[in-house]
Amino acid sequence: MRKFPLLLDGDRQVVETSIIIEYLQLAHPGAVRLLPDDPESALHVRFMDRCFDLHVMSPVQAAVGGALTGDATKRDDMRAFAAQKLEMAYGWLEGELAGRTWAAGDEFTLADCAAAPSLFYADWTHPIGDDYPLLRAYRSRLLARPSFARTVEEARAFRPLFPLGAPDRD
Repeated sequence: MRKFPLLLDGDRQVVETSIIIEYLQLAHPGAVRLLPDDPESALHVRFMDRCFDLHVMSPVQAAVGGALTGDATKRDDMRAFAAQKLEMAYGWLEGELAGRTWAAGDEFTLADCAAAPSLFYADWTHPIGDDYPLLRAYRSRLLARPSFARTVEEARAFRPLFPLGAPDRD
């Protein structure tokens, strides 16, 4: 399917990040469980995962796609579209995160794996404003996780390639 990421496990090919994470938990369980065993809790984690992919990352990708066309009007239109959609998502997430450490509760889950890159680039595309202190604090917690902090640091040299321009922070 020419998709990234791709996990090869023997003869098995597994694509799509969320599916890879679920597959690894089933086929190669480790100390960290990214999906709860309780079906209702797991459903909520999957819902939050989809929210970050569909309502945060998709607008970012639309803005990036507009920038990649090289057409200034398309770039501006798609950035405005992304800003509108991200404001809506930020407002919803601000309410949803109340009383939670992580996206779906007290434990780091699959939803937080989706949230980390989504919110990282969303804030570059349309900054998370002061009206969203819980969302800003959550993004900061994600950035402070050692695995994500390492990823951000290792990718620092590639920031100039971000089509919308990378801010001098994070």
